[in-house]
Amino acid sequence: MTLPHTDRAQRLRASPPVFRSPFLDRFTRVHPAVPVLLYGPVVVLLAVLALARLKPATFVGDCVLGYGAWTLTEYWVHRAVFHFSPRGPWGERLHWVMHGIHHDHPNDPRRLVMPPLASLPIIGSPVGVMLLVLGAGHGSAAATGYVAGYVVYDELHFHLHHDSPSTALGRRLRNHHLRHHFQDDSRGFGISCPYWDHVFATAPKRRAPANRPCGARCRPEARSRFTSRRI
Repeated sequence: MTLPHTDRAQRLRASPPVFRSPFLDRFTRVHPAVPVLLYGPVVVLLAVLALARLKPATFVGDCVLGYGAWTLTEYWVHRAVFHFSPRGPWGERLHWVMHGIHHDHPNDPRRLVMPPLASLPIIGSPVGVMLLVLGAGHGSAAATGYVAGYVVYDELHFHLHHDSPSTALGRRLRNHHLRHHFQDDSRGFGISCPYWDHVFATAPKRRAPANRPCGARCRPEARSRFTSRRI
């Protein structure tokens, strides 16, 4: 006999196909090494271009600014794009394909990092603007921090879902993110940058005391509000 907690674990892990076509669906399942393999060389190239034009201290300062730009992008894309609920069947399908499937099946290891087709606009557009506005030196340095921040975010997201962090910081980040999944998905949008949740007043609230009911949204067993739909 299958235990109830086993059934729940399997449901959280085994996500259904997004597309009816097996060929198209293959592009929605991504190995966690893909962001490093795809964008790691980009980070190195941008750093080399920047260091050829800037002093090390200036390079580091620009990298920090670029990383800060990434953390704001991470927060607002998650909050304003991934959690935007358009009306109508096509809007609901698009929403589920983009992010809803992750909330329905948050432990599927092949749906924890962003598919390249989805990440390319998030990476390419801001990097292009940085190079155009700031020039080859400062733009490359800022882009280094931005792209590196994306890689850290994607790998950290996989780690928080798939592993048990051994450090106090890792456990705090994991607790912060899992509250977004299982307590209140209208809070906790920063994954690698939970401080923005405090800045923008979306930090997860403390759990209700044990002798007070907190509603279905506080229970890990609660069903996601996202609806599974295939295209």
